[in-house]
Amino acid sequence: MSPSLNGKTLFVTGASRGIGLAIAKRAAADGANVVLVAKTTEPNPKLPGTLYSAAEEVEAAGGRALPVPTDIRDENAVAAAVKAAVGRFGGIDILVNNASAISLTGTAATPMKRFDLMFGVNVRGTYCCTQACLPHLIEAGKSGRNPHVLNMAPPLSLRPHWFAHHTAYTMAKYGMSMCTLGHAAEFARHGIGVNSLWPRTAIATAALQMIPGVDVAKCRKPEILADAAHLVLTSDARTTSGNFFIDDTLLAQHGVADLDRYSVVPGTTDFIPDFFVD
Repeated sequence: MSPSLNGKTLFVTGASRGIGLAIAKRAAADGANVVLVAKTTEPNPKLPGTLYSAAEEVEAAGGRALPVPTDIRDENAVAAAVKAAVGRFGGIDILVNNASAISLTGTAATPMKRFDLMFGVNVRGTYCCTQACLPHLIEAGKSGRNPHVLNMAPPLSLRPHWFAHHTAYTMAKYGMSMCTLGHAAEFARHGIGVNSLWPRTAIATAALQMIPGVDVAKCRKPEILADAAHLVLTSDARTTSGNFFIDDTLLAQHGVADLDRYSVVPGTTDFIPDFFVD
């Protein structure tokens, strides 16, 4: 397959900052069209970056950007975003389900409003965006455009310690992982690759820095996931599907041995491990 995403159209959720924006910019460097889907339209002093500043970065990186303010919990809003994407770029080749909500709280400390947010964004949002993009991904498959769905979701592990401290969050993230498992099998006949990608270490994003006690110096940059995602999205969708990739393992399999450039602090060896990696 071509190692380039030039001319491909990506629909990326949670794209205003962090991992979603890094994936979008990596695709843009190839000359891709990127539909940026997120809720943030006004600057927030705690979370820098908006949908529109992200679009400027994507275009500066070499791509074409379409920012579409969207709450992915709302199926009508998602349908409108997909319609806008197809109207602008003629189709959708790749869906990146990156948007996610997190609350590392136990059962007594997780209000139902927060529970509903995590399930609404992580599970419903992923399923809804996949469903809305599916007709266009099928068409991309018929046209030989190598369609992919990439869910930023962890490998499935039922070890109790991944649930003990934040059952609701784990259930919500695993809901995204189960979309990978089911949709890979369901969409195989259409030649659509469906995979998950997850970091081995904590990733230095603005959202992570809002969690008390996190030492960002012991994290990696979002670019490690952007480069790993690029490898998945340029692979043959017909033969690369149903996988739960870990970023550094995938890069190593493709000959990338020196990961130091992804460290927030070069030379770091003591990284904070991410959740769900056994």
